Amino acid sequence: MQKKMYADIIADINIDSLDRTYQYIIPRELDERVQVGSQVMIPFGRGNRCIKGYVVGISDRAKISPDKMKCIAGMSEGAVSATENLLKLAWWMKNRYGSTMNEAIKTVLPVKKSVREVTKKYIVLATDKERAKAYLNELSNKKNAAARIRLLTVLIDSESIDYRMASGSLNISKATIDSLMNQGIIRVISEKIYRNPLADSTESDKKLSLNPSQLEAKQGILDIYYGRKGGRVLLHGVTGSGKTEVYMSVIEEVIKDGRQVIMLIPEIALTYQTMQRFYARFGDRVSILNSRMSAGERYDQYERAKNNEIDIIIGPRSALFIPFEKLGMIIIDEEHEGSYKSEMPPKYHAREVADKLAEYNNAVLVMGSATPSIETYYRSEPGYEGADRVIRFEMNERCGGAKLPIAHIVDMREELRQKNYSMISRTLREKLSECISKNEQAMLFINRRGYSGFVSCRNCGESITCPHCDVSLTIHHRHGKEKLLCHYCGYETNMIKQCPECGSSYIGGFGVGTQKVEEMIKKEWPGVRTLRMDADTTSGKDGHAKILEAFKNHEADILIGTQMIVKGHDFPLVTLVGILAADMTVKMSDYRAAESTYTLLVQAAGRAGRAEHAGEVVIQTYVPEHYAIVNAAKQNYRDYYEQEILYRNIMKYPPVAYIMTVFVSSASERLSEEIIGHAALVCKRLIGEKTTVTVMGPAPHRISKVNDMFRYQMFVKSSDIVFLNGIRDTVEKVIQEKYQGITYSLQFDVE
Repeated sequence: MQKKMYADIIADINIDSLDRTYQYIIPRELDERVQVGSQVMIPFGRGNRCIKGYVVGISDRAKISPDKMKCIAGMSEGAVSATENLLKLAWWMKNRYGSTMNEAIKTVLPVKKSVREVTKKYIVLATDKERAKAYLNELSNKKNAAARIRLLTVLIDSESIDYRMASGSLNISKATIDSLMNQGIIRVISEKIYRNPLADSTESDKKLSLNPSQLEAKQGILDIYYGRKGGRVLLHGVTGSGKTEVYMSVIEEVIKDGRQVIMLIPEIALTYQTMQRFYARFGDRVSILNSRMSAGERYDQYERAKNNEIDIIIGPRSALFIPFEKLGMIIIDEEHEGSYKSEMPPKYHAREVADKLAEYNNAVLVMGSATPSIETYYRSEPGYEGADRVIRFEMNERCGGAKLPIAHIVDMREELRQKNYSMISRTLREKLSECISKNEQAMLFINRRGYSGFVSCRNCGESITCPHCDVSLTIHHRHGKEKLLCHYCGYETNMIKQCPECGSSYIGGFGVGTQKVEEMIKKEWPGVRTLRMDADTTSGKDGHAKILEAFKNHEADILIGTQMIVKGHDFPLVTLVGILAADMTVKMSDYRAAESTYTLLVQAAGRAGRAEHAGEVVIQTYVPEHYAIVNAAKQNYRDYYEQEILYRNIMKYPPVAYIMTVFVSSASERLSEEIIGHAALVCKRLIGEKTTVTVMGPAPHRISKVNDMFRYQMFVKSSDIVFLNGIRDTVEKVIQEKYQGITYSLQFDVE
């Protein structure tokens, strides 16, 4: 007699107290369908409400009496099963990032909801042509047979016809089709159609020969890959050194070896150019995944991966969770990017999760950047002996003999002293005029969004803030009118004419936004063609691709934009990059301020002079002596790193030590302050006399109110991550017990 089987299931309810498995009986009829990773429907709670659950284990041993156990109600149809490795990964993420198991599983499971499959129906002959012709002759002598005659005439000639064409242009009714089917003359077949997001890609392959440094990097990566023990690689190459060509060359070998590749890119905007190059090289065996795709498109890519119909997936961090069974390599391009860190629980970093996923699959993790994160570079240094050591390959020259751009640092304080009150320095104005006259292209980067910055009163200094979020409202043009918009909660109101504090009419927008820069450029250079690329102009599904394609085709002379224009794009005619607010990130209240500044400046400068034309970059700043700005202008990563790691050592910031953020929010400011204060007391009690652990705070978050929720935070620094995780678990337990039944949010983030 066949043994009864049981499934350990996580219920789809996001409540910490239910963060456990429940055992259910697997009905005999579902024995072969229920697997680890399956999504199933289960009766839950006293009312046996039917909800979704995730199978995380199967055994023939009951943990409680089977008489008290419920049966699985059925499968969650249309859902995609996760692989066992993805469920192991979810368990690791739960413990590493302090989330619930349910949150972790929802992150790694590919599709959150069922979607309709797309099928294409064909009508074909169900008999041989001779019998069909004989039947057609019989019909010629019958009344009311015109439709059947039309259909059979086409089928005898072409053997199959699209169902929609038959019912459309041939005007064949369903009744006619059913009649011929019942007589065994025809049959209808269905073919599953995958929604292919790359279907319109037509760029031809331009396979390039690798230069010596590229060949050395390629061979080094493949040596590690063929060692079959996994490993970590940093490909550190200056902007334009040809990292993507190395990726593609290595991927070819991995695919020939019968294994699959995940390639992460930080921004949806980068998907466009990367996708074009990869599709040209690898055809239908490559696909993309991102949040702008429809649920149906995303579902189909998971299905194609599960059915081994693709070898390469390209996309932002969520592409990590594609269900590849033969994963051989994970590539993280621009590995320094902040967008690889999730802001929603579990607050995972794609770099860490990719490392663990590669370990589970004996795959190689390749991280590439012109400006590596301090953490990755630190682990690639010769003296580093940790288990997570990284092997580094350097590429210090641009491909094809192209030179790094000449950088000009402009002191905006001096511009002000010289009575230049414009946002454009004299140097940049001169270079722009020269660029336009040569019919070349320029990019202007500014790290601001919208028409202008905050709105304030010149008379009393009062700034206009969101009533819900405690952040400045920003002027936007909507339907020909000026509106004030909150970028955090979406609150919107009409532009005001008088200051609400003092009644003065001297009120307006200050700061610089992309739209204002565009207007100024058009005013100063009449007839110049501009494109603007920011969060407002790229909100549509194909917003990024349309703008980039237009600029690539030289439909504009100047591209003006936010951070998304400086990352990874390759435009041969761009010879000038202007950086209008180089030091904006230096002033951030974050230990990564210098790193963010250096990275942005180098990435922005790297867009210039990538082909035969020489490139120049103008860096406008109020702190021209800062080491991040000085070294970014020279693209000297080593000197920048040595000064930055010295600072991290002195202050005990990552990667020298770990830092844990404890974050509390609630609708009551008093409650948020009380909870974070109690969390701080628990931390200090646990730390005791340890001098190697530091508590900073608590204090209000830099954005202290969002969506009517008051936010507080504190930080704990330690070189022992196990100790920090222990503090996290204890604080969470104590706060849950003390504030049971009260609505609040408590989150942790260990870096």
